[in-house]
Amino acid sequence: MNDSQADRIATEVLTTDQLPSAQTPFGRASRDFLYGQVWSRPGLSRRDRRWVTLTCVAAADSPDPIEEHVHAALVGGDIDLAEMLEFVLHFAVYCGWPKASHLEGAVGRQWDRIHRERGEETPPWPVLDNGTLGPGDMEKRLERGVEEFIDVNLTPAPPANSPYRHAGILGFVFGHVWQRPGLTRRERRIITVASVALDDSPLPLRTHVGAALHSGDLTKEEMDEIVLQFAAYYGFAKGDALADAVEAAWAVKPA
Repeated sequence: MNDSQADRIATEVLTTDQLPSAQTPFGRASRDFLYGQVWSRPGLSRRDRRWVTLTCVAAADSPDPIEEHVHAALVGGDIDLAEMLEFVLHFAVYCGWPKASHLEGAVGRQWDRIHRERGEETPPWPVLDNGTLGPGDMEKRLERGVEEFIDVNLTPAPPANSPYRHAGILGFVFGHVWQRPGLTRRERRIITVASVALDDSPLPLRTHVGAALHSGDLTKEEMDEIVLQFAAYYGFAKGDALADAVEAAWAVKPA
């Protein structure tokens, strides 16, 4: 791919003509490899690549890239505001509330920026329906949490014998978050796989990679593209661990 083609893709991804300078080794590699070879690949949609990238830059505490990629995803129309805010909640579960707080602040700033640049008044965020919070009956919520855990992870649910498992995993993560309608299960898998890979979480990494592949929500080819996108934004050492988990899960995929 020539320089002009790589610049075109960078412009489309970042939704700006102010591209990083290609006068340094990093800048040159960003243009030639990151945009010329990774973002241009056909194996994942741009929207899917954005989920991986947003997870990585938000978890890496990268102030400028967080703002840049949130803006690009919103202004480019790949992700709408409601979906972005739903992503923040899912990200919070797997990468922590402080990082998610900063991410949600970036969403607010970029949402305002987009409309100011258009000469428009910034519209308010969506009004949320309390019905999306799920059942108020905690017995029903926990029962549904067990079912969702099994559906997502393809393994038996853990016993509810600690606050982490009872209130956290079964009551909230699978009793509520994974059931919310704002993102598809496939998209939640992409975000989760990237999160557990960067978190250095061996058991969740094996579990979520295996479940994503064995459920059929992600193909092997799609997962291989996720590995590359993830490695580009969070480092090839971390990408290597994710790639190993993918190969190990694929080797035991049921026929």
